Amino acid sequence: MANISAADVKKLRELTGAGMMDCKKALDEAEGDVEKALEIIRIKGLKGVAKREGRTAENGAVVALIADDAKSGVLVELKCETDFVAKSEKFVAVADAIAAHLAKAAPADLAAALASEIEAGKTVQQYVDEANANLGEKIVLDRFAQFADGYVAVYLHRTSPDLPPQVGVLVELDKENADVAKDVAQHIAAFAPKFLSREEIPAEVLENERRVAEATAREEGKPEAALAKIVEGRVTGFVKESSVLEQAFAKDNKKTVAKVLEENGVALKRFARFRVGA
Repeated sequence: MANISAADVKKLRELTGAGMMDCKKALDEAEGDVEKALEIIRIKGLKGVAKREGRTAENGAVVALIADDAKSGVLVELKCETDFVAKSEKFVAVADAIAAHLAKAAPADLAAALASEIEAGKTVQQYVDEANANLGEKIVLDRFAQFADGYVAVYLHRTSPDLPPQVGVLVELDKENADVAKDVAQHIAAFAPKFLSREEIPAEVLENERRVAEATAREEGKPEAALAKIVEGRVTGFVKESSVLEQAFAKDNKKTVAKVLEENGVALKRFARFRVGA
């Protein structure tokens, strides 16, 4: 049996991100040959990809890439099973590589993104599967956002100092204003609006809120004559909570976000907010 040193195990771990015992076993099987051990880990890891499909991936990282001229940007959520893998350099490197690729490829949707070639002869899906194999956990790319039609900025928030960003917000203004873009992105990160404006809230969503509000009011024993007013008041409250433009601004709750944008002569065209696992 080959004499396997701690340095060899450490080197293989750095190359693959695999666990210490997996690296030791692979080196034993390869009789100390690091290149053969690399292949063994890759083969065994890829065989385990299908077995991991049923697992839940609720940890991960949100990463972003903004063009130097701030006219385009991409936001990516890559998920894994544990926070241990989420904070590993290899996992974050995979997420960063995918973001860099998507920034150039500009795929139309997730299916196109996964089918696009991140390397010669290798699709993003295959690249994710390799990460799955090397890191020994289910790795999932299931959403990204890309803007390229205005002034684009990003805010990434760490919910824990030892983890990569867990919340990311991408915003697009109609013209350049770095300070406002940052303030609005931070506001969105904190208050989690679902829509840009009340006009963007689907009619079926509003109708459902109206039904819930009426049922709740009746359950509370509100008088019949007051129901209509109570229901509309609650629906209006929902709109103000759900629409970023109607929310009270985080830095000055006497103003709405819309008012702050207006005072600075800019408009918020769109936004995307990702929170890992949510």
